[in-house]
Amino acid sequence: MTDSTFLEGRAGAKEAAGWEARLALRFEREAGRTVLAARRHAGPLRVQKALHPEGAAVCHVVIVHPPGGIVGGDRLSIGLEAGRGAHAQLTTPGAAKWYRSAGRVARSETVIAAGAGAIVEWLPQETLLFDGARAAVRLRVELSGDARFIGWDVTALGRTESGERFASGSLRQTFELHRDDVLAYCERTALDGGSPALQSGAILNGAPVFGTFVAAFDPVPDELLAACRAVACAEGEGAVTRLPHVLVARYRGDSSSTARTYFAKLWRVLRPALAGREAVAPRIWST
Repeated sequence: MTDSTFLEGRAGAKEAAGWEARLALRFEREAGRTVLAARRHAGPLRVQKALHPEGAAVCHVVIVHPPGGIVGGDRLSIGLEAGRGAHAQLTTPGAAKWYRSAGRVARSETVIAAGAGAIVEWLPQETLLFDGARAAVRLRVELSGDARFIGWDVTALGRTESGERFASGSLRQTFELHRDDVLAYCERTALDGGSPALQSGAILNGAPVFGTFVAAFDPVPDELLAACRAVACAEGEGAVTRLPHVLVARYRGDSSSTARTYFAKLWRVLRPALAGREAVAPRIWST
């Protein structure tokens, strides 16, 4: 039995019910140290232990989804709260795989709230949509006062290494960033497998991988913008735009690893300005 047959069989057997998983994390700053002060979970979402590889001020966490894949009818909900002055960095151990659906939509929602003076770094691995997947993905960031955020998402349409394309299925993706309850940035994506929009030069131009990188802090000086624009994208297309309250970078191309590398380079340029410290990558990236 091939891996593809096994995965499709597993998805078909389970899809009638679907899994619901919830994870809530709260980070607090205590005596100069950021700690994971509270964690609650229901269903298959977990965190590995909190780490402090760059000292007490920053708490690193890896979010784990033990099933390793998402099928039609699944619902994942993640809530992250960083209290005043806390600094949290979060990532995932591997790609989030969204399997072919028999018709039901799988949903994932992440809400990040950061209090005054807090910093949240949201650095997940890519989202991989199998042909036929039906996905609704929402990320909402709520910043208070001078809180700062830096994060990205990378999406791969189809398992391109095995020659698969996103010929059917759908993706509905939303990103919203609010500061003090005022919408500062909003982006919505609606893509259908096999549609002409995937080939449009104004959208993906046939590229199976795309991504968005957002850094929310003011101001972004001209020299920092120039340094970001000088970051080379090894293949595909990368571009950086400064908007009134955010800096946005985009990638489209053929490789999720290239997209992640490009965004990681931008993160290394921006982090000293955003957080006052050099970039320290999550340990899981090296394993």
